[in-house]
Amino acid sequence: MKRTQEEALAQGAASILGRSLTSKEVESFDKYMKILLKWQRVQRLVGSTDEMWIVEHLFLDSLLFLRVLPSAFGSVLDLGSGAGLPGLPIKIVKSEVELTLVESRRRRASFLSSAVRELGLDRTHVLEARVEDRLEELEGRFDVVVMRCAGNVGGLMPLGARIVRPHGVVVVAGPPRPRPLALGEWVTTPGLVPGRTRRFAVYRR
Repeated sequence: MKRTQEEALAQGAASILGRSLTSKEVESFDKYMKILLKWQRVQRLVGSTDEMWIVEHLFLDSLLFLRVLPSAFGSVLDLGSGAGLPGLPIKIVKSEVELTLVESRRRRASFLSSAVRELGLDRTHVLEARVEDRLEELEGRFDVVVMRCAGNVGGLMPLGARIVRPHGVVVVAGPPRPRPLALGEWVTTPGLVPGRTRRFAVYRR
């Protein structure tokens, strides 16, 4: 990453985490950026190849999930992970957690497996499947379920609620305008820019 992007990542992460990124974390984000851009040449994974956009709209936006997640958790499932968001940025700054990335599209699952390998992430698993087809084995297994969703948040929340264990939490980053939820509630947190906010759908089991 270029210097300005590194500075934006460092400042944004410090604001969210309440601490500076370690040199290992900075290196991991830099590697992740390079892997994303490499795969983006042949497969559309994300909405832009602009590094500052990726830092702000993908890396830091993924870390914003931590503002509504418990301070400590042992396992997290990223449902419909796509390019590894928000799961991989969360794993980079919380290396102790066990992460499962669920992605039904083969090429994206291949990207995730490559990224996990190149980043040297332990206790990180890629599951190429529709979550509906694997509910029996996933049900009640995770402390946290996270999702980035551009569509029907309400339809995904019941799936997350089945996967999370008792006293766990499901957090979904939804569209700008909140829609009625059958499960959970909308929670608004400070955004990356002063005066702006980020909205999440949150269900606590």
